[in-house]
Amino acid sequence: QVQLVESGGGLVQAGGSLRLSCAASGRTFSRYAMAWFRQAPGKEREFVTAISWTGSRTNYADSVKGRFTISRDNAKNTVYLQMNSLKPEDTAVYYCAADIWGTAVIGEVEYEYWGQGTQVTVSS
Repeated sequence: QVQLVESGGGLVQAGGSLRLSCAASGRTFSRYAMAWFRQAPGKEREFVTAISWTGSRTNYADSVKGRFTISRDNAKNTVYLQMNSLKPEDTAVYYCAADIWGTAVIGEVEYEYWGQGTQVTVSS
């Protein structure tokens, strides 16, 4: 069982930056691919980015390439999402998710564990 807790959301102006964190419980964090998804009001949840359990592979949605960076610190059981050059369309609830032995796939059905989400609001 893995419990995930996101933090770092908030209100930021367009062009600004935020760093989200997702802290995982347990001693097997290094076995999990970690991902970030987001859900904007009135829209379906969508893939943002993922990092494989080895850390060697990352995957990004086209809409965030070049602006967002995912990273992980296995010593701290934490995955991060650095978001730069934020746009109003990035406004959403951001969720982290875990997939054991995963390879950073984009399909949310592959992810067994989910956090509760953190709100990111980008004002224009």
